Amino acid sequence: MPQKVSEYMTQKVITIAPDAGIREAFFLMKDESIRHLPVVDGSGELVGIVSDRELRRPGWVDESPDVGHEYHLTDDLHISDVMCKDVIHVRTYDTLTKAIGTILDNHIGAAPVLNKAGELVGMLSAIDLLAAYRDSLERQKSLKKKKSAA
Repeated sequence: MPQKVSEYMTQKVITIAPDAGIREAFFLMKDESIRHLPVVDGSGELVGIVSDRELRRPGWVDESPDVGHEYHLTDDLHISDVMCKDVIHVRTYDTLTKAIGTILDNHIGAAPVLNKAGELVGMLSAIDLLAAYRDSLERQKSLKKKKSAA
């Protein structure tokens, strides 16, 4: 039976509001040891995602004549200024194979997990997928031992 996203997703989801400052987001990610923050509005709806990469090098930096702006963390800029609004997500009931395809095909390090109602209920990261792979290898190893013992 194929494994589902719900078995390996991180259920503790740390989110941020679109009007939060990028400095606040940076320190929240640092304190929580995470690299991706789903952005939710006042009603709890997923409206974007921001990664540590967007905070370190926002898209507008390439247009700025002053490279020094690149690393200035200020709350003058809001999450809504740097977040990705086209959020790639997976569902709790997706197979891990499908989720891996989504993450690889879109070159992302993590994806928000939505339930059937479209509510944010988790995050699935490359680390979570490595844990699933490790468990799969352990199961295969255990099956080989049982077969050789029989």
